[in-house]
Amino acid sequence: MSFASVMVYVDPKQQEEGQIAVAEGIARGFGASILGVSAVAIEPTFAAEGVIIEQTTAEDLERIRAQLSAKEAWFRGIVRLPSEKVEWRSAIAFPTEFLVEQARAADLIVVKRKQLKTNHPRYLDSAGAMLRMGRPTLSVPDGVTELAGDRIVIGWRDTREARLAVREALPFLTRASKVTIAEICTSDEQDAAYRGVRDVASYLEKHGVSCEHEVRVHTAEPDAGYLIRLAADLGADLIVTGGYGHSRLGEWIFGGMTHRLLQQARVCLLMAH
Repeated sequence: MSFASVMVYVDPKQQEEGQIAVAEGIARGFGASILGVSAVAIEPTFAAEGVIIEQTTAEDLERIRAQLSAKEAWFRGIVRLPSEKVEWRSAIAFPTEFLVEQARAADLIVVKRKQLKTNHPRYLDSAGAMLRMGRPTLSVPDGVTELAGDRIVIGWRDTREARLAVREALPFLTRASKVTIAEICTSDEQDAAYRGVRDVASYLEKHGVSCEHEVRVHTAEPDAGYLIRLAADLGADLIVTGGYGHSRLGEWIFGGMTHRLLQQARVCLLMAH
């Protein structure tokens, strides 16, 4: 299992390397290409009582194109891969919609993590995009510029999303020296949970992955908090889990585990939906 194409979203105003460095490291490690994506949305024409108050001018469009061109040059200057391995795509478009569309061209999508809030369509909603792209999403927190992936924690639930996340994470899992599968359940679910994590461990071992597994009964500590603490105790810099959420009237509503991990984890998250 491998990655052939890694896509990374670049905010037009971004100044730090962050998730770009992580994406480059992954591409380099797997011999993959890297594809930078960026978009700027224009404000819709605003009119009152039939009078246009504000609209995008030709000069505005030219300024945006220049901004995206400058960001491409910045991106290509940062990424130290052979030129034939580097691609750039940009557009005057809503960022989330553009990223969701372009995701078809990659095996893995790398994004900078943002705090969950109601997002204006002019800005990238990376968590909402994760639920729509049909690709695994690697969410990189502030301050992280490298992913070793030597130790990995899998937050397991016997769901379609978790099964997909584990499968999509195989390129990382097969290279890790230690993978720990953890399921958190109620006391009356323990027998089924043990059967489940043993099956997942057996499946991964058939792919050459060295696994440990554990089952923990719910406590007062939030499940996400336990996974974050477990990753810290094990020295893991990647948590793999399903991404759970849905849209309600255009706003993305996330499950408790997904929400807390996106808010609190200081390591990379690989999620699939």
